[in-house]
Amino acid sequence: MSRHKIVLATRNSGKIAEFRRILDEIAPDSIELLGLENFPDLEDVEETGSTFEENSLLKARAICAATNLPAIADDSGLCVDALGGDPGIFSARWSGVHGDDRANLEKVLLQLKETPAEKRGAHFTCVASFVTPDGYWVTREGILQGYISKAPIGEHGFGYDPIFTPTGTTLSMAQLEAQAKDAISHRGQSLRAIAPLVAAKLGALG
Repeated sequence: MSRHKIVLATRNSGKIAEFRRILDEIAPDSIELLGLENFPDLEDVEETGSTFEENSLLKARAICAATNLPAIADDSGLCVDALGGDPGIFSARWSGVHGDDRANLEKVLLQLKETPAEKRGAHFTCVASFVTPDGYWVTREGILQGYISKAPIGEHGFGYDPIFTPTGTTLSMAQLEAQAKDAISHRGQSLRAIAPLVAAKLGALG
């Protein structure tokens, strides 16, 4: 069986590795996953949408059009109850600098400095989009409930993982091994939901 090429619209190596693991569970060795590092001339897609779904689709459609290959994009973020759902779609640039994970989580911790434990509820949201050159598109959402810790803990993961503890566990997302994280994460949920649709559309199943 020939391998089908898909572009994952990110330069984040953690996201690429995570989705590669998930795709391999659904359709092992049938899909070749490319990241944006394979297309160094492509410019970043401006996230002008007002929701996770809008931004996810914007990125997937832009990368699909630019590469003429099927594309998958996701938009995800941390929504903190005490902050009225912020940082939300602004999670990656909450500190003012896009992609500065440490500065972003430190800003959230500072904003919650006086917030008691019982009011530190939060959830991660992720919407994954799959777009093909023939105009087909689909989205899937994943949500993970939890709370914000008082300080970062753990060496795994990325983004806000060190300060987010999922409901039902005592470990932060950054303390979980990759397999355990994939099983519950918001991104894992949305990508697992969309992966069979990707494989079916590309004829990668069976």
